Amino acid sequence: MFEHLQAYFDRIPDFLWNLGLFLLAIGIGLLTRVIIQFILRHQTKSDHGFSFLHSIPKRMNRPLTYFLPFLTLYLMLPLLRTSHEFYLDLHKFADIVLMITFAFLLMGVVNICEDYVYYTYDIKKSDNLRERKIRTQLLFIRRLSTILIVIITLCFILMSFDRLRKIGTGLLTGVGVGGIIIGFAAQRSLSSFLAGFQIAFTQPIRIDDVLIVEGEWGRVEEITLTYVVMKLWDLRNLIIPLNYFIEKPFQNWTRTGADLIGTVFIYLDYSVPVDSLRTELSRLLSLTPLWNKETNIIQVTDLTDKTIQVRALVSANNSSEAFDLRCYVREGLLNFVRDNFPGSLPTLRVKS
Repeated sequence: MFEHLQAYFDRIPDFLWNLGLFLLAIGIGLLTRVIIQFILRHQTKSDHGFSFLHSIPKRMNRPLTYFLPFLTLYLMLPLLRTSHEFYLDLHKFADIVLMITFAFLLMGVVNICEDYVYYTYDIKKSDNLRERKIRTQLLFIRRLSTILIVIITLCFILMSFDRLRKIGTGLLTGVGVGGIIIGFAAQRSLSSFLAGFQIAFTQPIRIDDVLIVEGEWGRVEEITLTYVVMKLWDLRNLIIPLNYFIEKPFQNWTRTGADLIGTVFIYLDYSVPVDSLRTELSRLLSLTPLWNKETNIIQVTDLTDKTIQVRALVSANNSSEAFDLRCYVREGLLNFVRDNFPGSLPTLRVKS
């Protein structure tokens, strides 16, 4: 029976045989990918939250679409009917394509790990200092891993060519002069890369930190290898080079924690009863969930020839709530003084 099959296959023209093997390899690879995804999605129907079985189809769909067909084709290369010289060239080409698709596969694995960390360290909680630390480091590590995968893949591809390997050896002998030229040309890029490394691990800023930079208030939305994106209070985006945060001063309101103390200044007449203001502030704070029940202080902090300066200190869990709480307290104290002690509002006295 096998002899009859062999004789039948031998009668197939080489072109059709090779084309059939190519289509068969692509079909087997794609079918394998579909089966893997079907099994993983079937297993994750009842899962809630994060699951590796749910993240793999999401992140590995495109890499597997490229990798599995080329892997199948690579394994079936010995069955092709072609000359020895053409087979060697085709085998080298298949090696290169397989390395490239495998690099995409590794990038998918990095993205799966990123999904796991994002789920484990949820940045949406109010006290998210640890989560912001981890995510800031993760961004740098993910980008660095991608660069390393690309560089290592490129090195393996170049090493597969004997001529390029000799050229690389020749370049190493002239690395002295060439290194100096490249060093000057890439000085700013290298400094930005080192600044990104320093920020990722010393962390003067983190993802979701509240900063005041160049007089602008906003949150850190993205940290790349060369710049930082801040989402300002009015939804504008402020793009800042990484070196800025190493070389210049700036305010970080959430450096050691998310909770903040807000300040409210009110200018009143000397006749205002300060104890009544303290009682009213306590009442106002007890009525709002914005207050975190820690700081509740009213003090007279300055005197002028016309008014006194009253400062209220209140605390909240994060910067957004602190801003809303300050506005709430400012409005509440103003209404209280206006309705109960209108004579204590700033008054210009004229002596005739």
